[in-house]
Amino acid sequence: MIADQKVRELENSAVEMTITVPQGALADEYQKILQKYMKTLQLPGFRKGKVPATVLEKKIGDGMREEAVYGVVDEAVKEALEAVEEKYRPLPYSTPEFVDEAALPKTLDADLVFAIKYDIFPLFEVPAYTGITAEIPKVEISEDIVARELEKLREQNALVVEKTGPAADGDIVTVDYVELDTDGQAIETTDRKDFVFTLGSGTNFYKIDTDVAGMAKGETKTITKTYAEDHDQPEYAGKTISLRITVKQVKVREVPALDDDFAQDVSEEYKTVADLIAATKAKLENGLKSHLEENKLNSLFDKILENVTISLPESMINTEVDSSWKKFVSQSGMPEAQILKFLEFQGQSKADFTKSWRESAAKTLRIQLVMEKVKEKENFALDAAEVDAIAAEQLKDVTDEKMKDYYRAAIEDDMKFKKAGEFLLANNTITEGAVVSYDEFMAGHQH
Repeated sequence: MIADQKVRELENSAVEMTITVPQGALADEYQKILQKYMKTLQLPGFRKGKVPATVLEKKIGDGMREEAVYGVVDEAVKEALEAVEEKYRPLPYSTPEFVDEAALPKTLDADLVFAIKYDIFPLFEVPAYTGITAEIPKVEISEDIVARELEKLREQNALVVEKTGPAADGDIVTVDYVELDTDGQAIETTDRKDFVFTLGSGTNFYKIDTDVAGMAKGETKTITKTYAEDHDQPEYAGKTISLRITVKQVKVREVPALDDDFAQDVSEEYKTVADLIAATKAKLENGLKSHLEENKLNSLFDKILENVTISLPESMINTEVDSSWKKFVSQSGMPEAQILKFLEFQGQSKADFTKSWRESAAKTLRIQLVMEKVKEKENFALDAAEVDAIAAEQLKDVTDEKMKDYYRAAIEDDMKFKKAGEFLLANNTITEGAVVSYDEFMAGHQH
């Protein structure tokens, strides 16, 4: 059908394809459509299948010509994309669109020439990826970091028990409160029962932490509070109120002592507190080692990417960001609709919220693209027995053979990806740079 097709590269890994279809193909398509309607259409004064072509052309000729053009366009695009060079084929998530749909002809008396544009896999020259020197920070785990982790463990294992004495910062209190009018009568709309908060946290509407401190269970008192002119609740700005507070319960968190008994409660593996301290430090060191290994590759790729330009199509970045969004929704444990509603309440859209993810998504994609090139160029061999063992374990519940083949290919790809990372680390130099605190380093490497 196609007489000619030409591809022109655009910015950001997009291309424009101009397709020419001979006039005869348009005429043939129009005749097919005309015959179809002559057989199926029924018009007043004519039996079904007996409407003359001249009448149809007069009644719906414009519509049939338009249908013929779009029919030919669909077939031509399909044929052109099948015939085009592999590197110019569209990405799976990039739908070709007209460059100028309004310019499509209304008549069928000339060749049909139209252009489409779509995104393609980025084309780039593989940069040097061996013999490079990159730097990672020096990070050490101090005794203070270990002590903080142990304190977290103690807090996690704390018991909440009732307290008989006066409430103090850190205690968990249950109170009833109500505003009073000028006659000392309760304002029913402000009445709140069994409100629970931690003293000193400030997580209460009236900010009554200091007022409740020192009160004991069963005690009631009326306080007067004057709020600043710039108070965050406009209806209380500059206002003085009376509030009656009754403490109904005071609880305290009893944190266990850091001793052998506590160590044994944490895990049967530990016999003494020294065992717990050593295991806590080892856990921190293993986590740090994993992040430092990841940082080695990231630092290496910062150097590699300095020497290559990879223009990413918008559709590719959008897909990566959308993948991160789905992961975020899954990890949040909330329905997507609820998250979107919350964002709307804050005056944000999904696009606003994920805008800051785009730069990171672009870097991730560029790294993946270079890794793919390294895999292709180095042609890493896999141990068939190792692949079989992993596939047998991971695919033991998969019965469909086609799905098994699909997942096995994915397993092999992951293994080659890992080999590419190992290859890069083995064939480049990673030096240790300036000392960075554990907290500073980990803050930049959270997933």
